[in-house]
Amino acid sequence: MIARINGTVEAVGTEAVLVFVGDMGYELYVPAVDLPRLQTQVGNRVTFFTLEYIEGNASFGQLAPRLIGFMRSDDKEFFQKFITVKGIGPRRALRALTKPIDQIAGAICRKDSKFLTSLPEIGKRTAEQMIAELNGKVDSFATPGTGVAAEAAKPRTEAQSQAIAAMVQLGERRIEAENWVDRACAVDPALVGSNAIMKAAYRLKAGA
Repeated sequence: MIARINGTVEAVGTEAVLVFVGDMGYELYVPAVDLPRLQTQVGNRVTFFTLEYIEGNASFGQLAPRLIGFMRSDDKEFFQKFITVKGIGPRRALRALTKPIDQIAGAICRKDSKFLTSLPEIGKRTAEQMIAELNGKVDSFATPGTGVAAEAAKPRTEAQSQAIAAMVQLGERRIEAENWVDRACAVDPALVGSNAIMKAAYRLKAGA
């Protein structure tokens, strides 16, 4: 299984990109939200976190392997949860993801079907199905202030801010780092010091 590709973006289409690694070219289908950014990356090296799936109809012998590429590992994790919703296949999901995942996850946490139906391919029934099946399962992807992350409404201490900054330096997205630090401090308000907070945040993340 191909888990990650680091290569040069050769071309960007309406649904997929062509990425070359040496003399080998890979067609990667990508979320709609990433296409504008990738158009500015033609000729540059980009790392994609990849997911393989088989597309087609076995009854007619028309099966083809496909690769999906994500620019962030947590986008891949969210996508894997997103496609568990009944009626949402990989290609439909990619077209629907026209907004950042933190906004979509926040809408699911808030049970905001109006926001979800603003996404392509998502009607009222699918939005309601999504809320029913994913509520409580995607809180960690949401912007702090929605769902479980509501603890972020309180001002952060200096130690909490330092822990977040350290996690960002280690490669975490800021939104993700803020979310896990806030949750760790909510679980154990007695945490003191940025190192203790960061370790607790990573323990919580590892057990999610």
